Amino acid sequence: MDKTPASALRQVPKITASALVSPLPPATRYVLRGNAQVMLAAGAALGLEISSAACRAAVNGEVAALWLGPDEQLLLAPEGRELAATLATALRDLPHALVEVSHRQTSLEVRGPQAAILLNAGCPLDLDPGAFPVGMCTRTVLAKAEIVLWRTSEEVFHVEVWRSFAPYVTDFLAEVARELPLG
Repeated sequence: MDKTPASALRQVPKITASALVSPLPPATRYVLRGNAQVMLAAGAALGLEISSAACRAAVNGEVAALWLGPDEQLLLAPEGRELAATLATALRDLPHALVEVSHRQTSLEVRGPQAAILLNAGCPLDLDPGAFPVGMCTRTVLAKAEIVLWRTSEEVFHVEVWRSFAPYVTDFLAEVARELPLG
C-alpha cells in the first residue's frame, strides 16, 4: 500500500517559469455537473451567479465557476476551502455530480502585454480581446496538451493543466518566450 502523504501528491510539478509564466498557488477544484436548477442552487451557495452563457466565468472573491459545458462547471477556490460541504445542503435534493479534481490539475498564470501572443504559439483560438474578452473561459489545447483557458484581465490568462502535462506546457511556453522581445 502506498504510504505517500496526500500533501506530497498535490505538490506543484516541475515547471519552467519565465517573465511571462508563473505557477499559481495550489487550489481546490471540483467539477460540478447538473441542470440549470443545480447551477442556480450552487451559485447561491457560493455567492456567485453561475453563468448559463457559454464560455463565461463567474467570480466571487477567491471562488470561481468556469463554464465548461451546458451542464458542467469547473469550481475553483483556494486550497483548503471545502466547497463540497458548502454545496452539500444546497444540492441535497437535486440530481447532480460533484467530483473533486484538485489532485489532477495545476494552474499557471500567463501575464503581460504579450501573453496572448505567447499562448497563440500553441493555441488555435483567436485571443484578441474582441474575440476572447475578459471573463471568457474554455477548454482548448496548447501545443499537444488539453487546457482550460480563462482570461482574467486584459493581459492575464489563467491556465488549468493536468499535472502530468505541466512540465511540457511550461517548457513549451518558455521556449516560445525566448523568441519574444520582452521590451
